[in-house]
Amino acid sequence: MFDIKKRWSPGHPADFSGRTACKTAVLSCLTLCLAFLLTVQAAAGDTVYNWYCVHARNHAQPRADSTFDFIASLDGYYIDNRPGHTKPEDPDKVVYLTFDAGYENGNVEKILDTLKAEGATGAFFILGNLVTSNPDLVRRMADEGHLVCNHSYAHKNMTGWSTESIAQELTRLDDACRTVAGVEPAKYFRPPEGKFDAGMLKAVQALGYKTVFWSFAYADWDNGRQPDPAAAKKKILDNIHNGAVILLHPTSATNAAVLGDVLRELKAQGYRFGTLDELTAGTQSSETVCETGTQTTQTTKTTKMTKRTRRKGMYGESNP
Repeated sequence: MFDIKKRWSPGHPADFSGRTACKTAVLSCLTLCLAFLLTVQAAAGDTVYNWYCVHARNHAQPRADSTFDFIASLDGYYIDNRPGHTKPEDPDKVVYLTFDAGYENGNVEKILDTLKAEGATGAFFILGNLVTSNPDLVRRMADEGHLVCNHSYAHKNMTGWSTESIAQELTRLDDACRTVAGVEPAKYFRPPEGKFDAGMLKAVQALGYKTVFWSFAYADWDNGRQPDPAAAKKKILDNIHNGAVILLHPTSATNAAVLGDVLRELKAQGYRFGTLDELTAGTQSSETVCETGTQTTQTTKTTKMTKRTRRKGMYGESNP
């Protein structure tokens, strides 16, 4: 391999003209690479968003920047903001339980046991690995009244993908559910890592899916750094709000330990557990209800979070 450092080092027999030519060649190569990258990025064009929510106080629904208004027109949901489901004092108090599940470590089964014991149903956004490794678990989800939904097959960042590529990824998961587990998946999608762009949502909508984000989540996904159960229970209950779409990772040992207490407390407070079919059946407001965290474009740097956002804390989704 050509050693640039050696070729340019003082005292090397190469003459000045040779060094200049080599420098020019390297700079030209770098320029071409940069131009290529910028062309690819410009062609992609869409702003890339990372979905985050700012927790609100006093059980109020979180409010959001208008940046996310466009998702409503693309069948994007994240909270029940229909009249009668937006205030703590509303008589009909509902929350929507959603779980992102990529594999089984013993805790997904415990979560299902708890849901069954408490008479609660939810939606499981699953990956291909869970279907192929634990088809019985996926069948159990469906048999016990939960929706089995699409979190993609391989949990890749799908922003900038073509409609064809997105279709292949989602169809691969749906086909695995049917052929391996014998389950018909519901037409709901959650973007891997909560990362999305308008092009993705348009493609997903054209394929007949509705995209479901969330209005509450917390840092529960790292199995090596699980939150304290008492602190986690308090965080969940302190941030519950009417119409909440709750995201939990069922692989979390903490969630497996506290879910029963959380569900019982929610029922004691008068909450019921809604379905995504209910959430998406009515006409939603285009006003967004979760404050943005970071926002990036294909050709610009990431927008920094505001000091207010850092203080209040935001949680998105990382690994399933």
